[in-house]
Amino acid sequence: MSANYTITDLVSLPNSPVRIPRLGFGVYRSPTNQCVQSCLNALKAGYRHIDTAQFYANEQEVGDAIRASGIPRSDVFVTTKILSPAGSYDATYKKMVDSVEKISGKGGYVDLFLIHSSSSGSAGRKELWQALEQLLEEGKTRSIGVSNFGVMHIEEMKSYAKVWPPHVDQIELHPWCQQRVTDAYCRKNGIVVESYCPIVRNYKASDPTLVGLAAKYSKSTQQVLIRYALQKGWVPLPKSDNPERIVDNANVFDFDISEEDMAVLNALDQGSAGAVVEAVQNE
Repeated sequence: MSANYTITDLVSLPNSPVRIPRLGFGVYRSPTNQCVQSCLNALKAGYRHIDTAQFYANEQEVGDAIRASGIPRSDVFVTTKILSPAGSYDATYKKMVDSVEKISGKGGYVDLFLIHSSSSGSAGRKELWQALEQLLEEGKTRSIGVSNFGVMHIEEMKSYAKVWPPHVDQIELHPWCQQRVTDAYCRKNGIVVESYCPIVRNYKASDPTLVGLAAKYSKSTQQVLIRYALQKGWVPLPKSDNPERIVDNANVFDFDISEEDMAVLNALDQGSAGAVVEAVQNE
């Protein structure tokens, strides 16, 4: 892998004209009074991809930041997610439309809408996906995907999905939790893999191996982890409300982790035991 990635790189989604920026900005647990400023700081630093969710309760703030930024809506890629069905197909669909309108106003759209979790069972997953397909048909979202889905969940979709494969699977990914079975399956099927928790919520900031590599490359531990995700071919979504950290997390395009050091990081994998949020079920 060479260092010729840039923050403006776009990755093609499967069976779709839509392309997603290679680096995203996460806003999980970004409080409503902070989220607008953090998104503005991220957009100023060059990010053009923001990842929110209904569960984060800050979709409105993400939309407000984009409107306040002066950047054309078409230049910013926005993702949101729905956690579970809302009681009926119509109620689920309406809940999705509500998210779109919070972010982009009436008649607006989001760029990617995901099912946030596999936890609502077969019937729930089917209802969510079919409502997302309707949203896609109507142009209220430009692409649709899943989050925290393992191989079994994505395979199950074949029985009812008009849109398959999903455009994206967003899962926890970092050296300690590489989810190799899911990653390989997605790669084989052309599904773009997004990495949440790419900096492991800083829980590994003092890990000796990581600290040693950060010193070697004169980068922060966070920068090494984000660069690692990029070189794995993932779309990382680092989150921060710290203005300096937001800038630093985007400053990962001027160095290369060597193949030998990628192997060192790969060797840290603990499988599902390394997850800080969730490792997916594959069978």
